[in-house]
Order: sequence, then C-alpha cells, then structure tokens
Amino acid sequence: MSGIAGVYHLDGREALSADIERMTTALAGRGPDGAGAWNRGAVGLGHRSLWTTPESTTERLPLADREESIVVTADARIDNRDDLFGVLGFGGRPSREVSDGELLLAAYTRWGERCPEHLLGDFAFAVWDRRRQTLFCARDHFGVKPFYYHQSPRVVAFASQIKALLCLPEVPRRLNEVRVADYLLPILEDMEITFYEGILRLPPAHTLTVSPEGAALRRFWSLDPSRELRLGSDEAYADAFRELFTEAVRCRLRSAFPIGAMLSGGLDSSSIVCVARRLVAADGGARLHTISAIFDDVPECDERRFINAVVAQNGVRPHYMRGDAITPLTGIDRVLWDHDEPFWNLYMYMHRGLLETAHHAGVRILLDGFGGDGVVSYGTLRLAELARAGRLKTLATEVMGLSRRLERPPWTIVRQQVVGTLTPEPVRGAWRWLLRRNEPPWARNRTMKADFARRIGLAERVEALLDGRSRPPRTARESHWRELTSGVNAFGFEVLGAAGAAFPLDLRYPFFDRRLAEFCLALPPEQKLASGYPRMIARRALAGVLPEEVRWRGGKADFSPNFMRGLLGLDRELVEDVVLRDPSTIEAYVDVAALRDAYGRCAGRGVRPEALAVWGAVTLALWLRRTKLAR
Repeated sequence: MSGIAGVYHLDGREALSADIERMTTALAGRGPDGAGAWNRGAVGLGHRSLWTTPESTTERLPLADREESIVVTADARIDNRDDLFGVLGFGGRPSREVSDGELLLAAYTRWGERCPEHLLGDFAFAVWDRRRQTLFCARDHFGVKPFYYHQSPRVVAFASQIKALLCLPEVPRRLNEVRVADYLLPILEDMEITFYEGILRLPPAHTLTVSPEGAALRRFWSLDPSRELRLGSDEAYADAFRELFTEAVRCRLRSAFPIGAMLSGGLDSSSIVCVARRLVAADGGARLHTISAIFDDVPECDERRFINAVVAQNGVRPHYMRGDAITPLTGIDRVLWDHDEPFWNLYMYMHRGLLETAHHAGVRILLDGFGGDGVVSYGTLRLAELARAGRLKTLATEVMGLSRRLERPPWTIVRQQVVGTLTPEPVRGAWRWLLRRNEPPWARNRTMKADFARRIGLAERVEALLDGRSRPPRTARESHWRELTSGVNAFGFEVLGAAGAAFPLDLRYPFFDRRLAEFCLALPPEQKLASGYPRMIARRALAGVLPEEVRWRGGKADFSPNFMRGLLGLDRELVEDVVLRDPSTIEAYVDVAALRDAYGRCAGRGVRPEALAVWGAVTLALWLRRTKLAR
C-alpha cells in the first residue's frame, strides 16, 4: 500500500507544488516512509511510500525516464515480475534491484496503453506521457487498489483517497444524493459514483486516458463466463487448485517486514494461514503472525475451536482481540474520517480491532480471506442444473447433504435454489411486474423516504443497475460470474483498504488472484458442490494441509449477536441521539417516524433487518454532521 495523487490542468495552468504537497500530506497515513513529488508545466504527480517489499525500500516515486518524457506514480505490487523481467530486460541488473515502479515504467514504454493487459497483481497507477500530452491511469482487475478522480473541462485530478482530492479548490464539496439512495437501499452495483458530486471511482479492470481532446474509459480485462475447464479426475482438479492457490499466497508473501494473516477459523482464512506458514517456514522466514477475534461474553460468536485447531499445527504466532469489547460505533468519528464516506460494512468495527492488533504485533503486511466464498463459490445452483437434467437421485443426495451442512430445512434449499430458477420466464416476468406494481424498490428499506426515492428516480436506477441481474441465474457458472463481477467486491476493497491505511497495513487478498479466479469460474459445477459440501474443490485440494475439523466444517460464524449487543447496548446513547433527539441531517432522506418505529421494534425484539436500517441511518447522519456537505 502507498498513496498516489496528481493533477493535469487541461487549460494549461501551471501545476503548483503546493497543491501536490497538500494532496500527499492528506495521504500521509498511506505512506509514512516518505513523500515524493514531480511537476512540470500543467502536470504534477505525487507519492507517499509505505515500504513493504524488499524492492520498495529503495524505490523513489514519482519515477521518470531519462528524458522525463514518461513519468509514473504507483501504488502497486506486481506479481509476474519474473515474466516481465525476461521480456523487458534491464541491462543485466538483478531483479532484486528493480522496483515495481520501474517495471511499470518499462511496461508502459514497451506496450503503451496496453500495458495493464500484461500485469498480474494489485495496482493503481498513473503515467504522464509528455510526447502524447496524455495522462494514463489504470486500476487492477478486481479493484483491490483504490483510485478516485475528479474531471472537469479545466482539470483532471486523481488520488488514492477522496480526502486528497478535497484539498484542491477546483473540487466541489457537494453531496451526491444518488449515492445516498444507493447506500440506504442498499445497492452497491455502481462502481463509479461516490458520495461527492464530481468525484468518481475508476472501475476495476479499467484505464482512463486524459488529453486536451477529452477523456476515455476502457476495460482491459473481463472474466469469461463461457469458458469451461475439463480435466480427467477430481484429483487433477484438486492438484490444479492447490498449485494456483499456493502461488497466489506465495506472491503475496513478498515482504521485507513481518507478515500476518487474519484467522477467523473459517475455511478461507484457515486455508491462507495453513499454506502461508508452510511457505514462510520453507523460505526460512520468521513465524507467521495470526490475528483472531474471540468472544468471551458472546460465546455463540466464538470460533476458538477452529482457530485453535489451526494454531495447534504450529508455525504461527497467534494474537487475539476481544471482539465483544468493541461495538459497531466505537470511535465512529475517527472511522468516518479515515473512510471519507459512509460504508456498508456491519463488522468494520471488528475488522479495525483486528487491524489494530496486527499493528501492535509489528505486522506490516496482512493476508485476508475476504471474498473467498465468492471466488471459490458455494456452487448451489448446481441443484437447479441437476433438476433440469432430470438427475433427481443426485439432486436429492445433494439437497439432503447441503441441508445437514448448513442446518437448513431441505424444502428451503429447494425453494431457494431450484424452484425460482426453473420457473418459466413468462411466469417470473409476471411476478416481477406484480412486485414492481405493488412494492417499489425502496420497500427493501422501509425507512427510506418515498418522495426522496421518487425525486431521484430510484426505481429506474435500480432497474438499470441490475441490468438483467434481477432474474434468477440459470446456471451455477452464471451465478458465480455475477458474484465475481458484483460492485460489492470493489466497494469492499475500498472500505477495507481505507481501514488498513489507518494503521498502516498493506492488505493482501490471495483469493483475488486473477489466475485463481479464472480457474474457479471455469470449473464444472460438481467441483464446487459435491456430497452436500459447498466449495468442495478447496476441501479436496487442501487435504493434509487444513485441520480436518476445519476442512469439513459445514457452516460459518454468525457475528450478528455481537453486533446487536453492541448497537442496542453500549451504543444506545449515540443511536438514540440520532433516532430520537436530532435526526435533522437525514430527515430529507429518511422517514423519521418509520426509523423510530424500526428502532423500537429492533430494541424490543432484536430483529436484525430493522437493526440494519437503524445502523445505516445513524452512520449516515453522523457522517453528514461531520462533513456538513452542501446539497
């Protein structure tokens, strides 16, 4: 993790050093190990460094070629360094002397705007090309690295965090009410807008090219939902997964500093820890740090049985955080400052507690299993495929097995995974029409003010954003593809990354390796769901690596009791300050009477859907109080 920033005055005005300095100062949390700046004429670039890899400790960005015709600033970890080194050549210099920034500079010099197509890893970077008078920007395949920008006829500015853009006088401080509606609903499929009018996000797997003639977005990569992989046996699939997953973890262990990994006891985080500790030990490194949450006072949330099974295999230094000692609104003012926007992540308070624990343990690089469910896939739409093919005996076996693993009634599984998918399209279409006719989209959150939703055209917006996703997926692969391409992933990375910058930690996500994601999407459905076990490919591949009780566990932890306990207990005073005493900042968007009713019902019975609406409204209100944005 590092911080990047820059401006390009399209009207020819000089890029002021003071502007770049203000932007990089705002990004200081992302890069405490040094700052750099470059400006010539109408262009200025800035950088804040957080040393993580061996090469980063001597890297100085922004970096220019000898003629200063090409200049790059980057927040990047490039994983296919050896491949690039062989193609690009560096005059006999050893690879360890070449930084990722130098690789990006050489890649752009060689391939121009096609260079992101040759990269693996997590990256957000900008290149000033003096000869072409263009500013070229790119963001990695899944949006792990953040990239925000402002564009007007006079200036284009970019930064790793919104707070750096707000340092510029040209960037307006106006509230984007469309994003407010998205947040309250919630729907997170729009991968460009933010809570600020005039500030956008560069979507994952996209480039942005800016010149005096205009700006152009281009997608440089996409997942192929039609590709299907066929190997000879279950063992062959397992071997291939294990090789790719191990390589994904190995790439993210490149570090000159202590490494940690989240360990919740779930399949995803445990898989990362068990593979990473073997790799660290084989490389002769210090033991891997593990970071876990425990719940003495809320035992139904406690996962120590599974955490201890992983720790007992040795090779790690465990650290623990009391998840029941913090609440959803703990330190909320600082949290909102760090994030720049309201965030839809109910368990961010726990995540920040874990990050703080890692920081105090001396960790600088932290592996995280975020998104592992979606990358590997539960594969439950295989049930519909079995029903469609008339394979009823296999269908019954899988339904009963899944019922036992997930502790859900068989009929519930059939209704959710089979009936809706197999219902003929005319019937589904009529049903959708009836729902739209009788219940508007904002009925998903009945505390949203109806006239506000109508004013911004929320019904039409939801239909456009879903773009066919409102119908049930027909196949397991289509369902898998939807999950991998959802805007929720990029939003999650932005939220988690902002939290990481507060400590500061470089968060790395082995499951979101492009090669691994492409492989998992292409798997046949029986490799994802088999014998009633979701994510079967990972369970088979990690035999002898994962403890057996983790490898074959059925469900996963539910942390909602701890969330409810905190929100309605220790956070009650702050919640009631907004809901009962002063809801003025949100009354244009939220039906206050409905919000109070929802609070009364969730306070009385602990009903989770109402609690989500209350938490979202309170967080929005506190952020609006803090920012005082104009509408």
